[in-house]
Amino acid sequence: MPTLKEVEFYLRGLWLLFKQDPSGFSYLDLTDRGAMRSFWAVLWALPAILISFAWWRLLYLQGLPEGTETGALFFFRLALVEASNWLFPLILLGILCWMVGIGEKYASMVVAINWLALPVSYSYGLLVLLMMFLPGLAGLVALLWFLLMITVIAALFRIIRMIVGDQLLMVSTIVLILLVPAMIIAEVLERYLGVYPG
Repeated sequence: MPTLKEVEFYLRGLWLLFKQDPSGFSYLDLTDRGAMRSFWAVLWALPAILISFAWWRLLYLQGLPEGTETGALFFFRLALVEASNWLFPLILLGILCWMVGIGEKYASMVVAINWLALPVSYSYGLLVLLMMFLPGLAGLVALLWFLLMITVIAALFRIIRMIVGDQLLMVSTIVLILLVPAMIIAEVLERYLGVYPG
């Protein structure tokens, strides 16, 4: 598992790539091994993920009779949804890379996407905490959530552009593949697995 120092190193690399500085590549392990190690980002993001699970449970229970409880199965199903959200877009991305002949870029994109998910997860977790403890700020949180989404889209676009080059149509397609299917499959799975609030 990468150390905190390594994670900070990787995040600095992403920040440099976001600023369109090619030196950011030297901070990232863009090999196949680096791509596999980047999945440790899931464990590093675990505290933020658990916060979102707790909030989702509260939303879920609001639509049920008072006194209803959720067991371990509920959290297992949420974990399945989370895993699908993480892996499904990467699988689609791999298929796209194979189809258009940029397979050599795939490992680099996996590394960037996985480590970028870490600050995104904690930003989302912070918004969830605000919703849980300061529900009166729902309007502000909604605005911050919208700004976070815009920031994520911009970050993905700029970082992917550094990896694949100035192919704007390709970059836009990749960003769409990473975001849209995940949103769709998340709701479909939540409803299918019975963990959708209301």
